[in-house]
Amino acid sequence: MQLLRFEHDELLQPCVATIGFFDGIHLGHRYLIRQVCEVADQWGYKAAVVTFPVHPRQIVRYKPDFKLLTTWEEKLSILSDSGLDYCIALDFTEKLAALSAKDFMLFLKNDFNVKVLLVGYDHRFGHNRSEGFADYVKYGEELGIKVLLNEVYKTDENEVISSSLIRNSLLLGKVSDAAKLLGYNYYLEGIVVSGRQLGRQIGYPTANLKVDSPDKTIPADGVYAAWVTIDGKRYGGMLSIGVRPTVNNGTDRTIETHIFNFDSDIYGKMIRISFVSYIRPEEKFGTLDELIAQLHKDAEVTTHILELAT
Repeated sequence: MQLLRFEHDELLQPCVATIGFFDGIHLGHRYLIRQVCEVADQWGYKAAVVTFPVHPRQIVRYKPDFKLLTTWEEKLSILSDSGLDYCIALDFTEKLAALSAKDFMLFLKNDFNVKVLLVGYDHRFGHNRSEGFADYVKYGEELGIKVLLNEVYKTDENEVISSSLIRNSLLLGKVSDAAKLLGYNYYLEGIVVSGRQLGRQIGYPTANLKVDSPDKTIPADGVYAAWVTIDGKRYGGMLSIGVRPTVNNGTDRTIETHIFNFDSDIYGKMIRISFVSYIRPEEKFGTLDELIAQLHKDAEVTTHILELAT
């Protein structure tokens, strides 16, 4: 897959494209991308997505607490394995936001040789997003762009997937539900940093994760079964998110994972934790012995879940 920016000197081959932010690249997105690839194959064109490194809500309609499912780098990694020829990455500027739908389509035709535009069933673009599919078809006829409406993807429960639905599931701790909609286990990546070493003292040493992007959605506080990937090798893990109330950690929210059958120094290493299943909410115990007893139970439950997930 070739990454294209605003300024490029190449004479591009005609392409079929679709537009979107594609946060998470969930099953609905993948279904749309497959349709783009199929139409491109039928027309003998290249397959492309038009997307944005930074979400519009983080620029034009700024929301400081708006979180994402994937970083730009993660999104590119997933898209590169989807059969696309081009990823057209546009900076969402005030100037771009001010373009009408027709002017934006003209820009895509002139600068990126878009000949066919596949529009998501509920997707709107252009200034104020005031126009709809019938308008896009009309503009396409005037500009020489074929405009097609994609088929909507629904789950077996007849549910339409959206990135916001997945984010909400994660914020409720429903990581298994999120995985079904994403098509993969939601994950966080970051550097292992030093902590208070209490876990080691009570027999459950943990890797404390500093997430590499402040924009990533962090699931709800609680205990989870997770996979931990270190240097390309996967391990089982018991993960905890929260403020560790039993040891008076204050308001400092941490993400720490006890990695099964692992005893190496990984401080400073980049790791990935993939959420498999929610175990229980965070609790405050009266004594450390009560906490340790619960951790034994959590470890048994987590091990069983991961055995079934293997």
